[in-house]
Amino acid sequence: MVSFDIVSLFTNVPIGNALEWLSPHVNNDILDLFQHALTSTYFCFDGQYYEQTDGVAMGSPLSPVIANFDMEKFENEAIQLATHKPTCWYRYVDDTFVIWPHGQDKLQDFLNHINGLHKKIQFTMEIEKDVHLPFLDIDIYRKNDGCLGHKVYRKPTHTNLYLQHSSHHHPANKQSVLTSLTHRARTLCDQDSLQQELDFLTSVFKLNGYSPRQIE
Repeated sequence: MVSFDIVSLFTNVPIGNALEWLSPHVNNDILDLFQHALTSTYFCFDGQYYEQTDGVAMGSPLSPVIANFDMEKFENEAIQLATHKPTCWYRYVDDTFVIWPHGQDKLQDFLNHINGLHKKIQFTMEIEKDVHLPFLDIDIYRKNDGCLGHKVYRKPTHTNLYLQHSSHHHPANKQSVLTSLTHRARTLCDQDSLQQELDFLTSVFKLNGYSPRQIE
């Protein structure tokens, strides 16, 4: 298992290429609107105004759409031109989960290949360690039978500190901490790891001052 992460995707999306690839899919009026929105980004820093000359703006609702469209075109060409291809390639915006069947030597060649297609689109790579690979909020691991399992992933720096029950917030805000983390556990964990995650959350909620009744 391997994950590829694009370095600073939004600010490195080539606007010219994106508009060129968009043109067959929209009429000229819509294309003109895209061009105006993508090439009219200004910001102020330390009293000085700047124009963004390439890439899409951070925080713009249009940016994920253009970045996804650009990456779909990029990854299709990258995989098609690759000498050795991954078994699967699943991408969420700038993070990609890959199953690689050709060994680590060929994997480095593949990384060099995708990093050589465009000078601004560059990938970093992380390889599974001890049959585990973190991907977004998920810890993907290989079971003894070869199947993939999944559970919640927390960074080593995670502190387990959440909104304290004693804080002066609305009860609905405090209840949402318990609800959202429990929902995440049920969404991301497989059946083998769900109970362990719920037991862990129970202890974390107690440390943050919530009563057994509220947790239950």
